[in-house]
Amino acid sequence: MTPSLFQTVGVIGKRRDPRVTDTLGRLCSLLREHRRDVLVETETARLLPSGSCPTASREELASRCQLIVVIGGDGTLLDAGRSLASSGVPILGVNQGRLGFLVDVRPEDMAATLGALFRGEYIRETRLVLEARVRRADGGLSLPWMAVNDVVIRNQAAIRMVEFATFLASDVGDGWEFISQHRADGFIVSTATGSTAYALSGGGPVVHPALAALALVPICPHTLTDRPIVVPASRTVRIVLGANESGATMTCDGQIGTALSPSDAVEIRRSPQDLVLLHPRHYSYFELLRDKLDWGRNPVGMLKK
Repeated sequence: MTPSLFQTVGVIGKRRDPRVTDTLGRLCSLLREHRRDVLVETETARLLPSGSCPTASREELASRCQLIVVIGGDGTLLDAGRSLASSGVPILGVNQGRLGFLVDVRPEDMAATLGALFRGEYIRETRLVLEARVRRADGGLSLPWMAVNDVVIRNQAAIRMVEFATFLASDVGDGWEFISQHRADGFIVSTATGSTAYALSGGGPVVHPALAALALVPICPHTLTDRPIVVPASRTVRIVLGANESGATMTCDGQIGTALSPSDAVEIRRSPQDLVLLHPRHYSYFELLRDKLDWGRNPVGMLKK
């Protein structure tokens, strides 16, 4: 007998949000109808009746599941993506948030989407993930912080600018190539996934997810010619704080982070493990942009048969 596709499915919902409860219950019922083994993340299970589904930690989901379904907004998927990317388990997002760039399945479409998925009808996509390490001025090196969207450097005080220098790892030898000296409200190092998030608000470009590239976006720079630049993701980005800079922070996906001290350096590189996303078979990146960014929709007179 041929094994079923995605036999064990993990479920993660937006934490402490009872608005996802009905969708969680329907999802678990649909998965059981397809004779799949269901594991609900321990924290998510608190939104369901006690004992209604087997539960597991994030670590157990990563090791036991062949698919993870995330219910919530993009922030919920970013949180799940950081913790699951290293396992290579694919993620399907069900949108119960606002924009939904990453969680692209509507709750009312779950039944049709899951049916097609279990028949092998889906689009598989990989998105690069970032690793950020802080190299302290005293020589210490932090453990890596993961980011799916972006790594942001800025001052905790909203009215203060940050002075820093940026470098790109040389493609010849072990040195660094100096990019520029900056005075700005902050700095964003964005993946293609994050190019439609904070980086877009900062004037950065939309980067197609198929590109292995990073967008470097100054936030409200003091010099108007300090513009965003796109660099290859194969090369590490280094941001060095000024010797008198205090109160700066580094955040990853706007959700986790750490304080920085004067002369600290943040080194950001591509993680060796990509995040795997699954989309419905009719998924189109440009349709998503038209829908979420309200781009022009009707190419009048341009597509004549």
